[in-house]
Amino acid sequence: MPGERPHPDGLAAGRGEVFQLLRDGRPRTRAELSAETGLARSTIAERIDTLLAKGLLRSADKAGSTGGRPPATFTFNPQARVVLAADIGATHATVALTDLTGDVLAAEEKKVDLAVGPRAVLGYVVETGTALVERTGRAAADLLGIGVGLPGPVEHSTGKPVIPPIMPGWDGFDVKNHLGERLGVLTLVDNDVNLMALGEHKAYWPDEPNMMFVKVATGIGSGLISDGRLHRGSAGSAGDMGHVQLPHGADVPCSCGNLGCLEAVASGSAIAARLSAAGITAETSSDVVALARAGSVDAVQQIRQAGRDIGEVLATAVSLFNPSVIVIGGSLSQAGEHLIAGVREVVYRRSLPLATTELRIVQSRAGNQAGVIGAATMVIDHALSPFGLDALLER
Repeated sequence: MPGERPHPDGLAAGRGEVFQLLRDGRPRTRAELSAETGLARSTIAERIDTLLAKGLLRSADKAGSTGGRPPATFTFNPQARVVLAADIGATHATVALTDLTGDVLAAEEKKVDLAVGPRAVLGYVVETGTALVERTGRAAADLLGIGVGLPGPVEHSTGKPVIPPIMPGWDGFDVKNHLGERLGVLTLVDNDVNLMALGEHKAYWPDEPNMMFVKVATGIGSGLISDGRLHRGSAGSAGDMGHVQLPHGADVPCSCGNLGCLEAVASGSAIAARLSAAGITAETSSDVVALARAGSVDAVQQIRQAGRDIGEVLATAVSLFNPSVIVIGGSLSQAGEHLIAGVREVVYRRSLPLATTELRIVQSRAGNQAGVIGAATMVIDHALSPFGLDALLER
């Protein structure tokens, strides 16, 4: 049409452009959308009618008028579909149902044993997810997709775990297709810490383009947000700081087969093992946190030293990556300020002033919901992208 900017994909590109503008939640009139996209008003009207018919947009309050009938406004409808999100950790799994902004509508957590194998654990995800859909009064047709986080290396493009150290029987298992066939929806899989980084950034730090999320629990890992996007690296292993060697831990064996890894020295399970060896009952990260909260000097000292050890690795990362925010999450971060204090102590001492001038090292604000928010966000951003939206509209 005369006056429109060219769109390489025709109708789909126009739909996508209009919808992406409205995803920020701010109502707009047809005239505003026409001005922002360069599309003719008649084209805007067609795009809006299509999106309204699919429930992805809804009418908002009418805009102010300088005379005559006030123009109608339209906005994103986050209730149009729901998303399943599963955050599978070393000892627990959380399954949640969210709307299209990633807000959690319902969730359920359960202890899991990864050693029982992928079919049993994923069976729990399917069963729980289906129950959550029913419990919230939604229909199976409302389900947009499912996102899954796993506690080990994942080839994101295929959704397959790659030699995960703490997941016996999971190597190469086709998680993506297994769940896709069971639920009949889009399925995406990633490393759990990547999704925690994505969830924390989405919910609390959207204006910080460069952020690190560090999970300290049974294991240790990190996720990187670079220029506002999740950075996975060429093979999906970016952020695997838990297997960086610490010089003073050279004789400590790690589950990956190497010696002296940060995870083998400073993780919750490593601290629990040292406390147990000293005659203090502790088997898990949660036990260590409980001891610290109860005033155990030994537990507090171990957690503070773990923070220093993590800080040694992060000091190098700060120089290389230069984030403005480092978020510390995972179960061990719940032991008060002890862990973060140790991290700050080393990072601020060892890193160059230029790299730390604006650096904040903070505790996770999303807490145990970071992973499911990130898993949902991964699905939403994929499914509601211009190309994903075209497929959704043609269903």
